[in-house]
Amino acid sequence: MGIVAEDVERVRTSVDLVALVSEHVALRRVGRRWSGLCPFHAEKTGSFSVNGELGFYYCFGCQARGDAISFVRETEHLDFASAVELLAGRAGIQLRYDGQAAARPGNKRAAELSKALERAVEWYHEVLVRAPSGAPARAYLRGRGYDSDTVKHFCLGWAPDGWDTLVREAGIGADMLVDAGLAFRNQAGRLNDSFRARVLFPIFDVAGRPVGLGGRVLPGGPGPKYKNTQATPLYDKSRILYGLNWAKGPIVERGQVVVCEGYTDVIGLHRAGVTEAVATCGTAFAEGHVRLLTGFARRIVLAYDADAAGRGAAERFYEWERRFQADIAVVALPPGTDPADAAQEDPERLRQAVAEARPYLGFRLERLFAGADLRNPEGKARAAEAALGLISEHPDPLVRDQYLMQVSDRCRLSPEQLRGLRPRPVEAPEAEAPIIPLTARPRPPLVPRPELEALRLVVHRPMDVAERVHIDLFGSDLARAAFDQLASAMTLTDAIEAATPQVADLLAQLAVEDTVEDPEDVLRRLVEQAASRALDELRRDARSATPSVSHDELSKRSGRLRLALEALRSVDAGPDYEKRVDEAERQLLALLLSSPSMSPSPGA
Repeated sequence: MGIVAEDVERVRTSVDLVALVSEHVALRRVGRRWSGLCPFHAEKTGSFSVNGELGFYYCFGCQARGDAISFVRETEHLDFASAVELLAGRAGIQLRYDGQAAARPGNKRAAELSKALERAVEWYHEVLVRAPSGAPARAYLRGRGYDSDTVKHFCLGWAPDGWDTLVREAGIGADMLVDAGLAFRNQAGRLNDSFRARVLFPIFDVAGRPVGLGGRVLPGGPGPKYKNTQATPLYDKSRILYGLNWAKGPIVERGQVVVCEGYTDVIGLHRAGVTEAVATCGTAFAEGHVRLLTGFARRIVLAYDADAAGRGAAERFYEWERRFQADIAVVALPPGTDPADAAQEDPERLRQAVAEARPYLGFRLERLFAGADLRNPEGKARAAEAALGLISEHPDPLVRDQYLMQVSDRCRLSPEQLRGLRPRPVEAPEAEAPIIPLTARPRPPLVPRPELEALRLVVHRPMDVAERVHIDLFGSDLARAAFDQLASAMTLTDAIEAATPQVADLLAQLAVEDTVEDPEDVLRRLVEQAASRALDELRRDARSATPSVSHDELSKRSGRLRLALEALRSVDAGPDYEKRVDEAERQLLALLLSSPSMSPSPGA
């Protein structure tokens, strides 16, 4: 029992694969396809391609391939049925099941929770901008320089100071309120709002769907300064970054992402023109965040006190740089200043600070020297020793030596002296195995160019060439197998799923490659190549001690093929050129398809 095959195909063809992949990595249009960094392995040069028309992706680096369903399975770690149900929910498709199987509730529930959060976000926003109870919040936001456009853009809201105002007024079911993290049951079993007397910052996933809320008390208010939605089926703070839904475009455009610690920091940076800013949601910057962000840009700029965690942070940052091929830099803000304050006080200075962000080690050394006394030999020696301790933590010897030269200049000590005093480098932690391609499939053997182009036409323009391409025109075993799969399957997906790994890999590649050559030229070259191959086979047969037929018959066949091939190649320009070429091609093709010599030799 399972999902009806027709519905699976409806889901597959209804999903915008480019939009789906763009929720994870940045894509740029290249001809008729889209290209970007692969979400399945670390790389600096994009080798990941998506064909939105056919609904297929392929990575030329790690050979990951598939359609929308397989993409969701890999990125969300779901089984096939769960991935189909998730995509069906997004596309508004009602699935049918074979036999007595019923739809599993998980993804339907997720869609319902998302709708509940959408309603709550709208309700809180209306309270902020219109209700009398929102007046203190409006005054607070005006004091921070937030105008109505800012409030609307970031969908800010206000949670009234009542025990169950949202519960009573928003029109959301009790179970939905609890499961979405909007309410909880007290000891008496009554529903209470999760947020009270707080300015609310809705948290969206990268596709712009609300998944949670962050709340801030007004100055002097009771309770902790910040409160976030507890973990729910939609909200996992270790995998969510506030503002990424707004920032992903600027991140791709500018080639960097600015990471800060708070919602108001993100808004301040955006208002200052640093629209590539995002923030963690009440948790430390972690590997999951790095993995997510490096799908959009490799330069990560930290706009917070990145040195506060000390050596542990250094080890993590250097390891992330290695594993994800990232460049981590740090913004030098005045002590005690956060981006929100800097944006309000001097936005130009904040923009300049972001532009001048230093690599993490350079930032730490600059901070060290800023607090050092370099006016006397003792101070220089202490600063040099401390600097060498920081440098020794970096895993790259070339980087260490470059920074040692900087310390030499700042402390007026020779590089030789410093190398002699340099402490033993800190051993790198036992790192996880580096990310490697998902598969190590060998590259397919070379397919002759005309056969490859013909297969590409069959994939992309099957109706144009269906009656003119035959399996016997292919000499390569791989090309013949690929054509056989395409000819015998209802859809490209069916062909790939039924093929051997090598054939499936070739078909997936062809699906994401543009076809730009003239079909007539491609088919003509395919026929010419097949004729040349058939002539070679006849000559080998004639030289054999036991030819398949008499030498006279072999000579007649060779003569007819040579004449037909020469007739095709010698058509001269003039009236009815295309018509004469087509006629010569048809005659040669008829001879080829009737010739026993068309069977490919073993290993061809």
